[in-house]
Amino acid sequence: MPSTKPTQAEPARMPDSARPRLAAALRLTFDEVRGQHVLLGPESVRVLNPTGAAILQLCDGRRDLGGIVAQLQERFAGAEPGEVRAFLGHLAAKRCVEIDDD
Repeated sequence: MPSTKPTQAEPARMPDSARPRLAAALRLTFDEVRGQHVLLGPESVRVLNPTGAAILQLCDGRRDLGGIVAQLQERFAGAEPGEVRAFLGHLAAKRCVEIDDD
């Protein structure tokens, strides 16, 4: 399977068929002390807002981007596909998210 890593300047080019997943070294968890979801990696912690956590919870490598956006739009009024793509593109550029595309 080819893997693409969109740059921050090109997140909108991520096709609906793209299947994002967390990078193998990272883990999404809820930090009880902070009261927020965090993305844990080797020697790093990224604190997420509720929207970012909701997006990443759906990124399992099985769901495609179109399905993720549709689920987010059902849960949150005003969920914008472009913002989801931009968020995932930003994390892909930082190698926090890997994007598989068939």
